[in-house]
Amino acid sequence: MRNNKQKLKLGIAIGGVLTALAMAPGAASANCGGGGLSPAENDICTPTKNARLLPNGRLVPPKSAPRKIKAVIAAANQIRTKPYVWGGGHSRWWDRGYDCSGAVSFALHGGRFLDSPLPSGPMESWGLSGEGRWISVYANSGHAYAVIAGVRWDTSGDASGTGPRWHADLRSSAGYVARHPAGF
Repeated sequence: MRNNKQKLKLGIAIGGVLTALAMAPGAASANCGGGGLSPAENDICTPTKNARLLPNGRLVPPKSAPRKIKAVIAAANQIRTKPYVWGGGHSRWWDRGYDCSGAVSFALHGGRFLDSPLPSGPMESWGLSGEGRWISVYANSGHAYAVIAGVRWDTSGDASGTGPRWHADLRSSAGYVARHPAGF
């Protein structure tokens, strides 16, 4: 009997410590842009394994990706061959083409991070400030793109035309505000 009480007390103590750690400020998101990170923040900010870009333009998420990140990638893959259409993806999710923020919104909606599309300007205040571990959205008043599992999702910079595409190369984020969903 005494042994069971000790086990129960130990279990409650461990549960309390884990709960406190999970709810600590910065547990879901850390300021990954600066130096002097604590060991816990360093782990959160450590880049994840990148997704794999196939020759056909489809992105394969890493096996370690959370379910919601895999859903974001799957959604983006569905529209990766659509043309660029100004305003596309804003009046309805399924559209004949997508503009920059419509394409980013569609991908985020796939992971249930957005209920309705956002223009690039409002994306500057969406989610949490800074880069995320799995998703970083970069926005300014004229353009938006995302880096998802280490691969850029953008409507510009493609040699074969414009429209939502995955890009192995990253671009400068100068002039953009970085945002991310909590915990990702």
